[in-house]
Amino acid sequence: MSLLLFILALLVVSLACAYFKTAIASWTGAVALTLLAFTIAGQPGWLSLGLAWLALIAIALPLNHRPWRRQFITAPVLKSFAKMTPQISETERVALEAGTVGFEGELFSGRPRWNRFIKKPLPELSVEEQAFLDGPVEELCDMVDEWEVSHYRAGLPDDVWEHLKKHGFFAMIIPKQYGGLGFSATAHRAVLEKVAGISSTVGSVVAVPNSLGPAELLMHYGTQDQKDHYLPRLADGREIPCFGLTSTTAGSDATSIADHGVVCKGEWNGEEVTGIRLNFEKRYITLAPVATVVGLAFRLYDPDGLLGETEDIGITLALLPRDTPGMEIGRRHFPLNNPFPNGPIIGKDVFIPLDYLLGGTEYIGQGWRMLVECLSVGRAISLPSSATGGSKSAALATGAYARIRKQFNMPIGRFEGVEEALARIAGYTYGMSALSRLTASAVDDGEKPSVPGAIAKYWATEMSREVIKDAMDIHGGKGIILGPKNYLGRAWQGAPIWITVEGANILTRSLMIFGQGAIRCHPYVLKELEALQIDDEEERLHAFDKLLFSHIGHSISCAVRSFVLGLSFARFAAVPGDRKTRKYYRKLTRYSAGFAFLADIAMLTYGGKLKQKEKISGRLGDVLSQLYICSAMLRRFEHDARPAADQAILAWAFHDAVYKIQRAMRGVIDNYPLAWARPFLRMVIFPLGRVERMPNDRLGHKVATLLLSPSETRSRLTRGIYTSDRKGHPIGVMERLLPDVIAAEPLERKLLKALRTGQIDGHDFDSQLEQAHQKGLLSDSEAELLKDVRRRSLEIIAVDDFELAEIQAGLTDEGDRIRDQKAAEAA
Repeated sequence: MSLLLFILALLVVSLACAYFKTAIASWTGAVALTLLAFTIAGQPGWLSLGLAWLALIAIALPLNHRPWRRQFITAPVLKSFAKMTPQISETERVALEAGTVGFEGELFSGRPRWNRFIKKPLPELSVEEQAFLDGPVEELCDMVDEWEVSHYRAGLPDDVWEHLKKHGFFAMIIPKQYGGLGFSATAHRAVLEKVAGISSTVGSVVAVPNSLGPAELLMHYGTQDQKDHYLPRLADGREIPCFGLTSTTAGSDATSIADHGVVCKGEWNGEEVTGIRLNFEKRYITLAPVATVVGLAFRLYDPDGLLGETEDIGITLALLPRDTPGMEIGRRHFPLNNPFPNGPIIGKDVFIPLDYLLGGTEYIGQGWRMLVECLSVGRAISLPSSATGGSKSAALATGAYARIRKQFNMPIGRFEGVEEALARIAGYTYGMSALSRLTASAVDDGEKPSVPGAIAKYWATEMSREVIKDAMDIHGGKGIILGPKNYLGRAWQGAPIWITVEGANILTRSLMIFGQGAIRCHPYVLKELEALQIDDEEERLHAFDKLLFSHIGHSISCAVRSFVLGLSFARFAAVPGDRKTRKYYRKLTRYSAGFAFLADIAMLTYGGKLKQKEKISGRLGDVLSQLYICSAMLRRFEHDARPAADQAILAWAFHDAVYKIQRAMRGVIDNYPLAWARPFLRMVIFPLGRVERMPNDRLGHKVATLLLSPSETRSRLTRGIYTSDRKGHPIGVMERLLPDVIAAEPLERKLLKALRTGQIDGHDFDSQLEQAHQKGLLSDSEAELLKDVRRRSLEIIAVDDFELAEIQAGLTDEGDRIRDQKAAEAA
């Protein structure tokens, strides 16, 4: 018994030291004091005590005596580490250095500091920014007819273009000193949400100039002459920008572009000058057909040494006016019936002077770094905000439609199958809204959130695709018949576009989220890689020794914390929150520790081959993503002052995300290459088994119900979108109708009861209503309300039909006439 107590005491002391991540010396002292106490007591026997003291000396002495530790432990590990670590390419190095680390680094640490995270307020719109949303943005939404844009015009009307230019929609990121709006990222997000919620075409036109484009690049790298010339012209709309990156043979692998330029002598304005002869073939370039200035990425070569000794200089950027001789621009792609301007740019033997290089000759060869640094910001805002806006509109519309549309004498939103889809719509919209707001706030805080930007781009567009799919299922035939009355069809058609652009989602998930995060956000890995680059051997050994044992301590601590927190349901974890939310912080603290340990195990096992293990990397990326999304939702909930009415949506979204964390971790463990280690990993990560469950039906019912009627929760979920009930905007019309539909429901039940009991008869609604009115079953006002709701509801559920010539608009003379007539009517 005393031996068991002795072993247990040593184990508890060691686990406690690991849990609190004490230094090696502290662990040594704690174990020594424990042994001393048992030695004084003479228990459990001198042989056991002697063996324990010898084991402690054998382990602790080389660990605490640093010269021995460096010689016998660190040096061999350093040699092995250098062999197993892949050489980081220049492309990867640039990508790693481009971003900063925010709260995602806390999640990698295994012990997130929640109080500091949630107490930092989310940025709010300034008075000027709110006025822009209430004024020019609202006016823009009033002007847009998505059917006219997508079918009759295949583009924006002239008055919309003028409005965009006049009010600086292309200049949200340009500083005021150059005539721009100088808006915050939070305002940028709010504008895109509102605009994309009514038209993905207009949303794309607004997003691109404020994302990866010449303006962003000019502000960071342009020469003063370039800034002074271009930024004011971009701000007032005299110049429309686009940026050509993707080429025919290089999409996601952008650094392998075949587009090239050769430094040479050529004639410019009647004089021989040193310049660049370009040959390029770009495609998928948004705004290219209407652009007046083209940003271009190409590989630059200097075979004659006119600029220096390097022949292959690398990726370089230039700005070309539209009328540059030899450049062909204007033809269009047609991306899935979403006619935002998009098309190819081709150039053959295009000669440009060195003045056209973005940033001048100082930045030649640095184009990839320039692009990655800007893309980390743009990716964090443009697509997540646009996807959120579309999802908010879909959530508002689908909730209203599911209450208005009736089958079997009840709203379709009351059917459990529809409730399931409504709950997903609400939960995903809540999650992506919190995610997009958190990443935008990180930009406002001065960060370059490369990893959160990748998380936001991937998950916002993926969740948005699920939202629009569920919305289409609920609308049924209403959703698939295109026309002015359809407010979902174009969004459904366009969903794959947002999945694909700015880094295809498969690539983003399998390579970028964890691939960059594992190095960039880990507390030690990047520092260890940097230590390998130290030239002085002694200095390199000293630096690596300190990092190595800190890393080992981190891994052991995370393993112990994961096990203990899993075993105790994290009840002893110090977390903020109230009675409802404290359990959420505890779960995230537990899974953060488990994730950090599992990430270390994966990197140790696979080493440099982890880049090729895309399924494992993707699953680990899923864990990191869901931890980050849950954190964003909790921060949103705290920022909104913990509204009790929102708890159901938060709970649904949180349990859905945590279940995905469990599933992804299980996938990593079940596919771990060392079968004998899987039981150990399961014990550390899931000591009580897999206890997480999907949101249950009762919770789903509560969430679905919130979408079916006006409430503060529904308003918060969909805040910031366009809800005018003007002609041509069915979503706003439904919103105005919804309260009357709810008010009419008791009267409909009264009418149905009268029909079933034989008090009234007839086969059509009008005759039934007339009889009920005449017999005093309904008052004048009640009968009028039912009649009005019936009429307006039929208008909502109606679908469009066309003459063939109208469907063929633009293909026949008659189609041309109808197209022009419809455009005139819309105007």
